[in-house]
Amino acid sequence: MNLLRRTLMPFAATAVLLVGVAMAQTPPHPSPVPRPAMPAAPVPPPPEVDGASWVLMDYATGQVLASKDPDARRAPASLTKVMTDYAVSAELANGRIHAGDMITISEHAWRGGGAGTDGSTSFLKLGSQVSLMDLLKGMIVQSGNDAAIALAEHTAGSEDAFASLMNAYAKQLGMTNTHFSNASGYPVENHYSSARDIAILSRALIHNFPEDYAISAIKSYEWNGIKQQNRNELLWRDPAVDGIKTGHTAEAGFCLAASAKHGDERMIAVVMGASSNKARADSAMALLNYGFRFYETHKLYDTSKPLATPRLWKGEADTLPIGVANDVLVTVKTGQYDKLKAVMDIPSTLIAPFKKGQQIGSLRISLDGQALQTVPLISLADAPQGGFFSRLWDSILLWFHKDTGNTEQAPSAK
Repeated sequence: MNLLRRTLMPFAATAVLLVGVAMAQTPPHPSPVPRPAMPAAPVPPPPEVDGASWVLMDYATGQVLASKDPDARRAPASLTKVMTDYAVSAELANGRIHAGDMITISEHAWRGGGAGTDGSTSFLKLGSQVSLMDLLKGMIVQSGNDAAIALAEHTAGSEDAFASLMNAYAKQLGMTNTHFSNASGYPVENHYSSARDIAILSRALIHNFPEDYAISAIKSYEWNGIKQQNRNELLWRDPAVDGIKTGHTAEAGFCLAASAKHGDERMIAVVMGASSNKARADSAMALLNYGFRFYETHKLYDTSKPLATPRLWKGEADTLPIGVANDVLVTVKTGQYDKLKAVMDIPSTLIAPFKKGQQIGSLRISLDGQALQTVPLISLADAPQGGFFSRLWDSILLWFHKDTGNTEQAPSAK
């Protein structure tokens, strides 16, 4: 053995040397130098806003992206007319009034409600007849108090009755810090709203009545030989802006609800209590630009795909497909999409029957531990009971099954 080792050692040394030479002559391909992961681009705080309260809302999701005192109750001035527009549009859709209706201008409407206002008028003639659609344009474009009151009287019989209708729609929309006492927005006791509520209302108007909402993009309107410009100066500043409404009284300050659309994205900005016309326009424009530049909306889940198929007891089928009733969208700061988390809360024991659309649990979406949305989880199909023997067998098995509730991660939408 020692002789064999002494015999082979020179050859081994030579082999090692040759390998070393070969390696020196033919170096391996260098590995790419690892680069550090690019950090997410920072997002600055919202711009400075001249206003007592304000809100920036994403239209698609209804999420409030930035705000100051969004629920403070303030005099809304002519932002009131957004609700007048909504209520009239809803009554048109319900068939209770009609676009071709001719409306006689009462003395109450002609006088603008008989209270001190900012003087907005469509210059309607006492006793004249004006079409409903002309009055809508006069109210929205010219901010005519007379047009608003005439619409209210025609729709509900009196302005007081119409105010009750406005409040009913406000409640329906979830406007919890709003109460209307008139149709035009002149300052009276117990007439108030909030920046968040006006944003909620504006979103509903755009979604439910897009044709009527389009009137707010008209830059000028002529009636009775007098041509007046829309007071929303953002319509001239940026072609992406297509609404919504201005307002001003001494009590309310300068107010503006504005909306703009870039591609598939739409933002809504509401500023209340600004110091001037220019200040409200500058502030609303800055908020809209901030939203478009630093936020992005993603579709997480759609209605066509089950998010879970948990065990179904005593049913014809063994599992129950569970999903969402509507597409789930979420708006986050740019670069934060990967930090989203979605958790499903589903009972661990599901016993047939279930109807399609019946709520089963909930989907909770959060970012960095902060809740963004809670969405109902529903049955995506009817789930009738099974036969007698299958129900009997499941009843036996259920003796060994504990219902402790079930929380599980939702499937990734990325």
